[in-house]
Amino acid sequence: MTAGLPFRLVATDLDGTLLTPVETVSARTRAALATATAAGAVHIVVTGRSAAWARPVFDEIGYTGLAVCGQGAQVYDAGAHRLLTSMTLDRRLAAVALAKIEAEVGPLSVAAGRDGLEGAVLAMADYRLLSDLPVVRVDGAGDLFTEPISKLYIQHPELTEDELAAAARRVAGDLVGVTVAGESILELLPLGLSKATGLAVAARRLGLKAPDTLAFGDMPNDVPMFHWAAHGVAMANAHQELLEVADEVTESNADDGVALVLERLYG
Repeated sequence: MTAGLPFRLVATDLDGTLLTPVETVSARTRAALATATAAGAVHIVVTGRSAAWARPVFDEIGYTGLAVCGQGAQVYDAGAHRLLTSMTLDRRLAAVALAKIEAEVGPLSVAAGRDGLEGAVLAMADYRLLSDLPVVRVDGAGDLFTEPISKLYIQHPELTEDELAAAARRVAGDLVGVTVAGESILELLPLGLSKATGLAVAARRLGLKAPDTLAFGDMPNDVPMFHWAAHGVAMANAHQELLEVADEVTESNADDGVALVLERLYG
């Protein structure tokens, strides 16, 4: 921390945290962020969305700062629309991990996020989307691996995302990272990648460190970020796994939870 400034870096998850349930940022939260940045803090969005999926939201809310996208795989300059870093998932390891998980739990519905600034998300016909984010439907899992990818998304017809995550870690956790990013959203990532690793890279570019950081989130994929940051604030709507490691719990994303904390800290 800097004297007179509670935290120099404010890191917010996007969906379920900064965004309201209708995927906008409330006027109160905008004002609270403006107060924090006017005081000298830097705001960084840290999201599981790829830059391609995050850009329309950033354009809508007028966000032009650095963003950590793709669970830490990408550091993205939203104002310049430029990728500063990008990490891919080894396709051979991903295919082996997928086969091992299916051998354990049965057939999966799978999608893949392609690498790059405009990387599309390819999805098998039975992969269920809970939002209107754009995807390209493909015939089979083999079509997902024809170009470099950043992650895989997997679903099971009966297991919850938490149950599937436990099985995936048990049989393939030595090959890929496994994280729960939302309802029915389980992702396979490059081993060791997390929001914390991506945020550390972005913070270093700004001359900032973990002790400078206040983090907000709502899902298990935010756990590494909470462990890294000096102070982690979970939303009231957060997953139990994140609530258990949070330093503080605020109101939900529907009730200006981010703004309440920022108003208290930055006046």
